[in-house]
Amino acid sequence: RPPPARATPRRPTLMSLPAESPSPDAGAPTAPAGATTRVPLAIEDWLTVIIMALLALITFANVLVRYFTSASFAWTEEVSIFLMIVLAMVASSAAVARNRHIRIEYFADAGPESRQRALARFGAALVALLFALIAVLSARVLWDDVQYGETSPGIGVPQWWYSMWLPILSLAIMLRAVGLWRRGGQPAADHPELPTSPAVRDEERAP
Repeated sequence: RPPPARATPRRPTLMSLPAESPSPDAGAPTAPAGATTRVPLAIEDWLTVIIMALLALITFANVLVRYFTSASFAWTEEVSIFLMIVLAMVASSAAVARNRHIRIEYFADAGPESRQRALARFGAALVALLFALIAVLSARVLWDDVQYGETSPGIGVPQWWYSMWLPILSLAIMLRAVGLWRRGGQPAADHPELPTSPAVRDEERAP
């Protein structure tokens, strides 16, 4: 009687697992985290909000007065122009710190990171030099306004009430540019709740 045949053990087979599909934002570049500044950028951000609110209130009040009385405030145009200039300078200070001024991205954002940092430092040095020159020249204008008693053409207040802010804000922009240069071209960090912050931009890329 032949012996019973033994069952040969089967080798375990590896089951092929389905390949994981890459997430839609896997290849998307993440925004740089940014560096912390000694002077918080919240100063420029809040000043921007306050100035824009004042401009809106002044314009709205002037429209109402003109509609109901067929006249307008004499001081609104002069004050509005002054506020718009201050707004541009304050926003420029924040843009310099965040390295977001207008530029040709084909040259500024191309190539290795070391090249981008070098170009950012070069641009920051030029911005600092430019606004240092503007601060010196505007300080001379301020001195002339004080020395000769110049008054504004609209409402007749001392002209230096307006011209004094140009050298101050120019120095602020120059210092922000110097800070960007010292950080090696690394932009300042945004508040995490701002729509331009890296956290919000990365969240928008998520599926």
